[in-house]
Amino acid sequence: MATKTDPKPAGVADSDIKQAGKTYEGLSRQQLTEAYRIMYTSRRLDDREIMLKRQQKIFFQISGAGHEAIGVAAAFALKAGYDWFYPYYRDRALCLGLGVSPYDMLLQAVGAADDPSSGGRQMPSHWSFPRLHIVTGSSPTGTQILQSVGCAEVARYLTAHPNAAKKVDGDYRQFKDVEFHSDEITYVSLGDGTTSEGEFWEAMNTVSNLKLPLIFVVEDNEYAISVPVEVQTAGGSISRLVTGFPDFHFEEVDGTDPVASYAAFMRSVQHCRAGRGPAFIHAHVIRPYSHSLSDDERLYRPDVERQRDAARDPITRMQMFLLREGILDETGINKLEKQVDDDLQAAIDRALHSAPPVPETVTRFVYSPDLDPTSSAFETQPAPAKAEPTPTDGKKLAAKTMADLINATLRDEMKRDERIVIFGEDVADCSREQYLQQKMVKGKGGVFKLTFGLQCDFGSDRVFNSPLAEAAIVGRATGMATRGLKPVVEIQFFDYIWPAMMQLRNELPLIRWRSNNGFSAPCVIRVAIGGYLTGGAIYHSQCGESIFTHIPGLRVIFPSNALDAAGLLRTAIRCDDPVLFLEHKRLYRETFGRAAFPGPDYMIPFGKAKVVQPGTDLSVITYGAVVPRALQAAQKLEREQGLKIELIDLRSLNPFDWEAIAASVRKTNRVLVAYEDSLSWGYGAEIAARISDQLFEHLDAPVRRVAALDTYVAYQPLLENAILPQTSDLYRAMKDLAEF
Repeated sequence: MATKTDPKPAGVADSDIKQAGKTYEGLSRQQLTEAYRIMYTSRRLDDREIMLKRQQKIFFQISGAGHEAIGVAAAFALKAGYDWFYPYYRDRALCLGLGVSPYDMLLQAVGAADDPSSGGRQMPSHWSFPRLHIVTGSSPTGTQILQSVGCAEVARYLTAHPNAAKKVDGDYRQFKDVEFHSDEITYVSLGDGTTSEGEFWEAMNTVSNLKLPLIFVVEDNEYAISVPVEVQTAGGSISRLVTGFPDFHFEEVDGTDPVASYAAFMRSVQHCRAGRGPAFIHAHVIRPYSHSLSDDERLYRPDVERQRDAARDPITRMQMFLLREGILDETGINKLEKQVDDDLQAAIDRALHSAPPVPETVTRFVYSPDLDPTSSAFETQPAPAKAEPTPTDGKKLAAKTMADLINATLRDEMKRDERIVIFGEDVADCSREQYLQQKMVKGKGGVFKLTFGLQCDFGSDRVFNSPLAEAAIVGRATGMATRGLKPVVEIQFFDYIWPAMMQLRNELPLIRWRSNNGFSAPCVIRVAIGGYLTGGAIYHSQCGESIFTHIPGLRVIFPSNALDAAGLLRTAIRCDDPVLFLEHKRLYRETFGRAAFPGPDYMIPFGKAKVVQPGTDLSVITYGAVVPRALQAAQKLEREQGLKIELIDLRSLNPFDWEAIAASVRKTNRVLVAYEDSLSWGYGAEIAARISDQLFEHLDAPVRRVAALDTYVAYQPLLENAILPQTSDLYRAMKDLAEF
């Protein structure tokens, strides 16, 4: 081990100075004593929680035993409240080393109202401490990794755009503090089993490509619950598989040795702070306890293997090291351990008497408590200016398509808010910028050209292409939004959104709620959706919005025309919640729904439906591309039968405008719910059920639904027409219901 001596104080013998000033890879004797205190505290917390679980005083336990040395090394090498941390559930020692108290951890174990990580909403060891920059984590394996990539991108962006960090009243920025340091590092840790996840490889690819200051720490205890490393990882070593990634600094270290681990971290930190790229630390640790108290490792690990691990226990090894080096004697170790045990007992006694959260708080922080996108603050009137250029077709028209106004809205908001970044597959004009500079190409701007010209206008650090990896798009956006940027990202086709489902279901919408408002991630996910394409076929025509409206914390918007698209998109960008913004491909350039440019501040509140056509004989509740088809059917019925059909365009699916629906049904006493997705289990089924449940006494006929067949959308136009709801289907259903 490397050593050095400090300057000699007066009156102290040379031999005493030599020993007292000795350091170990830069760690002083005092630091090593503190390291042992943290490691021992971590282990004893595990032991006491295990006892409490068996006494049924807490409800779950998962330990960091065997991982203490690598955790404390990371805490000593990095800076709490300066660097950023995405730890996983075995990083108890890291969190203790960064400044989390044992009492705070015990509050999480008992599920107390004062639990600073989640207010009793998450299991123990799901760390979240905003003051220390420990970002809220969750149970799904590896979902934190892509978010850490987005986090690592933020300092680089803000260093180039420092004005973006300023708080601004009137939108999400008012409630989102932004802090950054040009040389900050992001830490992310994971177990060896997590390296099997695709999101791990997507993250490795991106940080290598961008040379981001991110340190990956693989804490390899050779088991993913009961699955051994050789089954998880080809060749049994993740280090062998990742060494081809460029610009990385790689370390493989005995993670039960805090001195060696600290040295590996310091070399990695130096590489990252110098801007040379990311680092990867493969730490070989042990797992002396079962995966959790829900697991019994004796069922799959023989005694001989467990005894082999016990010989490498970092607590025992550290004790022996301190004794051997004369840093502490047996009396000193006993005194330190007794103090830790006494302090822990006091913390346990306090935690066991802490108050639980009250049931009335369960819906608090599902959405932003500070900014309500359904409020009148988001209701403005159109203020058309002079004729605006139409970036998608180069002409100047009074009436713009949905595509035109989405592009114009994005441009307006990027001018207004420097925190906005746009990325996704093909959204840039051209990634090889020299082609644009030399005017060799015109530029793409998305497969539907909705982001055309934005890269040229705002630069390649604000509008850029991503790898073809939907989880990476949403995960990176989540990490950026957590830090205060406003990503407006694009999933090219709804049909390909499913690789991002883990991020969209278990991460992005839950960050605020699960951290008890400690963190939030307001961003916008734009998605092209829907059929009626005459050739879109199975994988370019899907709907499925009900899957996402079922997710608490996620706003879901689905406009049917240009003006609504502009107003709702601006609300989505300025609001303080994550928004899934669904754009129907067939409506992008339809004649139906064109509108004049409404000005740069036009907004529509969420949860406010639009009466497309008033009526007295029948209510039709719909949205998206069914709106123009329902309008055609209603107009035909009025011409032929004299029926007055009230057509309601929901345009906001979560939240939705129940008051508008109820008022219409009370007026007409008949209702048809129409939607493009398949009939069974669809979004309209929930609307129909609520009407039947809450408005039954106002109905003169059964609630009817018109939707697609329970199959996929076919390629041949004749088949597509038979599958998706057509004007004729809507006409017949309206006529039959009116005559009931």
